[in-house]
Amino acid sequence: MGIRRKSGSANSPSYLMSSRRQSRTAQHFIRPLIQRLHAYVPGEQPKIEGLIKLNTNENPYPPSPKVLAAIKKSADARLRLYPNPTAEPLREKLAKFHGCKPENIIVGNGSDELLAMAVRAFVEPVPAPQSSISTRLPGKSVVQFFHPSYSLYPVLASIHGARANAVPLNRDFSFPSMKELKRTRQWDFHAALSFITTPNAPSGCGYSTRSLKEICNAQKGIVVLDEAYADFARENALSLALEYPHVLLARTFSKAYSLCFQRVGYFVGSRQLIAALDKLRDSYNVNGLGQIAALATLDDLPYYRANFQKIIATRNKLSQALRALGIKVFPSQTNFILVRPPRFPASEWLQKLREQKILARWFEAPGLRDFLRISIGTPKETWALVKAIKGILS
Repeated sequence: MGIRRKSGSANSPSYLMSSRRQSRTAQHFIRPLIQRLHAYVPGEQPKIEGLIKLNTNENPYPPSPKVLAAIKKSADARLRLYPNPTAEPLREKLAKFHGCKPENIIVGNGSDELLAMAVRAFVEPVPAPQSSISTRLPGKSVVQFFHPSYSLYPVLASIHGARANAVPLNRDFSFPSMKELKRTRQWDFHAALSFITTPNAPSGCGYSTRSLKEICNAQKGIVVLDEAYADFARENALSLALEYPHVLLARTFSKAYSLCFQRVGYFVGSRQLIAALDKLRDSYNVNGLGQIAALATLDDLPYYRANFQKIIATRNKLSQALRALGIKVFPSQTNFILVRPPRFPASEWLQKLREQKILARWFEAPGLRDFLRISIGTPKETWALVKAIKGILS
């Protein structure tokens, strides 16, 4: 009769399998691409009461009373039901608003969802070195954008395994001329997807439709004009999305229409591009109360347009007051301003303002470390900010 080994002996199969399991951690199962990923960092959300929140570009005024009433009225037994899967009533009303057809519009869970869908729909991941996939098509794996701009763009490229091409703006945050873009060869005119934030965030710089059209004319791949702040600007580029088959326009109900909480955004573009994106859309991707809130918003536009004018007036007064204190303020066509504060590093100003119970936004990224981005609040919040800055300077 043979000698029986103990089940826990060093040479037993069960012991070896257990040892292998113990030598691997959960990290082992995560894709290397995700392990290397630097995720998007949103603005700080206050955890204590009494802070003046000027760090996330929210509209300081509440939604229209008619919108609030529509949401409350809809919080009934229908909450157990799925919402309209394609947001059809909202798309129809948006189509009338923009002078196009419903098939030219897709609605998303905020415009961020649609930006991510655009990367998935129009960009090929970078092929592995051993892959047999052809790489002859130039730019097919490139997600392109100007820098600085929305810091989500490089994150979306990384998640997808695409190549990010960040092209610096001029020092005043204006576009390089077409001649300069061609001369330096930094901008890829064959990029699969180019994001252009217009007006720009975080600088607030506005761009003319003429300059945008020049880029769209030259671009061989898809162009997304990200117009989250268009309602605060002197002009918009909607006409380009309706004119060019390779241009998409991104809009949101968050920044101008006080619906950040509901997460509703949309794209306007050619029927073919919208149909391609719709194939990637999650089922019931926009919640029902969000759809109802957006519909009610479009029924009360005069309320919001009056608020836009109040925000622009406050923005101009704040810019003037800060310049009088010796602070560099960049021209803005958004609901925020970018400033270069004196005497102390911007990161130190961030902390000093926080000690005064005021939140602003500081970016650690190269080219932005010397600046603070300040959202436009109510007049009361704005003058509290000016008073705090005067105290710090004195």
